[in-house]
Amino acid sequence: MISTIGTVPENGNKRTCIACQKHAFIKPGAAVAIDQRIEAHIFVAFMAYCLQVTLKQRTRSLAPGLTPRAVLDKMAAIQMVDVHLPTTDGRQVVLSRYTDPEPDQMLLLQRMRMTLPDQPPPRITAPADVANAA
Repeated sequence: MISTIGTVPENGNKRTCIACQKHAFIKPGAAVAIDQRIEAHIFVAFMAYCLQVTLKQRTRSLAPGLTPRAVLDKMAAIQMVDVHLPTTDGRQVVLSRYTDPEPDQMLLLQRMRMTLPDQPPPRITAPADVANAA
């Protein structure tokens, strides 16, 4: 969508990158795509705001004294991990698993009347050489 005259150096020279950006121009049909990207950005920002307000209301009624940021920081420690197990025929079993919440995270989940989703079912991937040939 956006083309530049000249090339951006691979070594990351900032001054050269800025010079290249000054020569940037927008192709004729790119204005529509930029408008769509702006609308999408506004939509995502609005959804994030709605989620923030909802979380603030839930914490106010169910866990007074906690801020939405504190809840997000506490829950950020729960991660999803993919465990890859090779099989004898060259395929892999992929187990996506959530880490077990710590006791304080479990307390917060209970206080907020929330539950973690069920562990997803395992997936079986094709052998690497067959997947690349297809």
